[in-house]
Amino acid sequence: MSTPSVSQSVEIQRASLELAGQPIHGPRALDDSWSRFWQLAYNIARSELKLKFFGSALGYVWQVMRPLLLFGVLYVFFVEVFHVDKAEGAASRFYGAQLLGSIVLFTFFSEAATGSVRSVVDRENIVRKIQFPRLAIPISVVLLALFNLGLNLIVVMIFALISGVTPMISWLELPLIIAMVTLLVTGVAMLLSALFVKFRDIQPIWEVISQILFYSSPVIIPVETVRVKLVHHQFLYHLYTLNPLVTVFQQFRHAMINSGTISAGQALGSWTALLEPLALVAVIFAVGFWVFNREAPHIAEDL
Repeated sequence: MSTPSVSQSVEIQRASLELAGQPIHGPRALDDSWSRFWQLAYNIARSELKLKFFGSALGYVWQVMRPLLLFGVLYVFFVEVFHVDKAEGAASRFYGAQLLGSIVLFTFFSEAATGSVRSVVDRENIVRKIQFPRLAIPISVVLLALFNLGLNLIVVMIFALISGVTPMISWLELPLIIAMVTLLVTGVAMLLSALFVKFRDIQPIWEVISQILFYSSPVIIPVETVRVKLVHHQFLYHLYTLNPLVTVFQQFRHAMINSGTISAGQALGSWTALLEPLALVAVIFAVGFWVFNREAPHIAEDL
């Protein structure tokens, strides 16, 4: 007598539950054991990291080179050609270090969000055959991007010190800044990975949105410049500052690189105004989790 396959075993189990009158629950987004969930997410991220650089002679160096190459192009254009670093005002000091820091932070955001889009679909084989907390997949993508962010931040600090930046007590704000952007991108990752299972248009749509976010965030152009240009268009400036990445990048510049730049609170008008982008981050995270948790039991069927 032949042994039933995995799929046949699942169908037999479902039929037994139906006959017993018990509700049938598909694989959930989370597990009852938090330690098991985080261990699973960590192991997936570690495996992806090893596979990513398998057979590569330079290995992790390539991960650092990506933001450095983009920084090199922008640095030559804005510093060597247009001499933005020599413009009047405290905000122009250490422009190179500010630019590199913003690029590294946006690279983390983009890498985690873009990598999460196909994360569940690309693991169709294990999603169909193994029952495990589905949320571990997009979380593993964020963990991998966090590891790369740590490597790139070391380069930013070295470049900043070489540029003349002196250590400040405000460097202690770095964990809070990283926590905010991590919470934001985790919400985005959960939302994108869940929606892409049903709607494959999500990938090109997100690619366009990602480009818009890059140019509408203070990566290249400081907030001070945008505020001056939109001084007679306060509504547009308010919409600009609602972008949580504006708060993250500007506070990073102020706290980590150049205290002469305005803080995120000053950019928004007051410290209480920070509640708006913070609330938006919380909403995006909550919506992302709600959508993923709702779709998790049906992911295997929709693939």
